[in-house]
Amino acid sequence: MAMIQTDTIRLHAQRLAPADRPATATAVLLHGLLTDSLASYYFTVAHGLAAAGLDVVMYDLRGHGRSERPATGYHLDTFVSDLEKLLAGLEITGPVHLVGNSFGGTIAFAYADRHPERVAGLTVIESEPPTAAWAAKLDRILGRTAAELDRNEAEALAWISTHRGSHTARLAKSAARLVRTTTITQDIPASRVLSEDRIRALRFPVTAIYGSDSDLAAQADWLESLLPHSRTVIVPGHEHSVLVEVPAQVLDVVLSSVLQDTELAEADAR
Repeated sequence: MAMIQTDTIRLHAQRLAPADRPATATAVLLHGLLTDSLASYYFTVAHGLAAAGLDVVMYDLRGHGRSERPATGYHLDTFVSDLEKLLAGLEITGPVHLVGNSFGGTIAFAYADRHPERVAGLTVIESEPPTAAWAAKLDRILGRTAAELDRNEAEALAWISTHRGSHTARLAKSAARLVRTTTITQDIPASRVLSEDRIRALRFPVTAIYGSDSDLAAQADWLESLLPHSRTVIVPGHEHSVLVEVPAQVLDVVLSSVLQDTELAEADAR
């Protein structure tokens, strides 16, 4: 465990390296919103990625896990700035492979737009770029969440504890505190978004993983039409939680994507 102090916030990070050889590439893992943390990677694909030869970096987003929870500052660009400062603090300067689950993938797209030269490739899991449609959807979801907590937070948490277990209840309680005590529900929907032209300008490989029963799977054709180097992997019979439900399959896809990204980068360099 390490706490990385930036000029604005302390971020909790974990780093895993291959035990028996130099790392062949760096993968930065970005988790989802509210109930998520770096633990979703630590207990699923992180160790497998390190064992396969990658330098693996994962961290708790601001307001999540063990990172600091400021009262304000939750626009998407701020999350991107946190990633910039984290990599600088870890002295990682070369192009990295970004792996983003849900909101983590949206951060990855926004970082790639700001720093295309620092990205070797993207693998996004149940995620989407930050468009106007994305901002409107997050406004509805976060607004509904905040309203529900205002009405009956204690009852909702009690139901989760009874029906989903104590671990999920702890995550829900932390998420409720984040929603209640910060500006996250206002900041994220008000974030700067990308036009289709900005997304189309991304020239590195993008792999998108979706559960077949997820509403996000419907955007696969649209994303592939914008990104010439993109590919889509559909996981049958799953919805939004493919990372934790089928981690072995996600690991295989991420590893194949990193290998493909590396080969393309080497070809371009020649």
